[in-house]
Amino acid sequence: MDNIHRYIEHTNLKPTITDRDVDALVKEGIENQFVGICLPPFWVKRASRELSGSNVQLVTVAGFPLGYHMTETKLTEMDRAIADGANEIDMVMDISAFKTGMPWTKIEIAKSSKLAHEAGVILKVIIETAYLSKQEIIDAANLAKDAGADFIKTSTGFAPSGANVDDIVMLRKELPSNVGIKASGGIKTYQQAQELITAGADRLGTSSGLEIVKQGRQNEAS
Repeated sequence: MDNIHRYIEHTNLKPTITDRDVDALVKEGIENQFVGICLPPFWVKRASRELSGSNVQLVTVAGFPLGYHMTETKLTEMDRAIADGANEIDMVMDISAFKTGMPWTKIEIAKSSKLAHEAGVILKVIIETAYLSKQEIIDAANLAKDAGADFIKTSTGFAPSGANVDDIVMLRKELPSNVGIKASGGIKTYQQAQELITAGADRLGTSSGLEIVKQGRQNEAS
């Protein structure tokens, strides 16, 4: 797969990320022509300046990593990130409200979708599959889809487990083709990346993008 870099959102969401890490992420994103880079909201404005003129998408997060922020807090986060130059927002679903069965879960996603789309920004909803049963994964994905999400994202990378092939197959079977799937959490090898893409993932969120691309080139050369 010679275009695997076009699936990768090169990610650094570590709490210890520094300005040097941000600059490296931007540089690596441009050099490898990754589809995007994903970094904390605090660094969006700096990254936006450095990405100017490139075709690398600038992705950040909202309600991260636990999702139980008040809706107003998430919307304020999103509004600020968009003003600072974010092209895409990965928002954590309110898992607590979802498991309680509250209709507010869908309302919150709909409000977030409206804000994003009015600004021409893509909204990905992180459902955090590690905390959900198979049926809950299906229900959460459909809820987010119906509320206007552009992508369903599996994981924050902070939960006990991340993306797996079975969940991606299930999501791709359940969702219409106009709703993307972003696999994330624990993707470290070229083989994993290939398997997830084959299963139906449209994007891969990973901090191992450089290694995956390197392994892919070695695979092609052998």
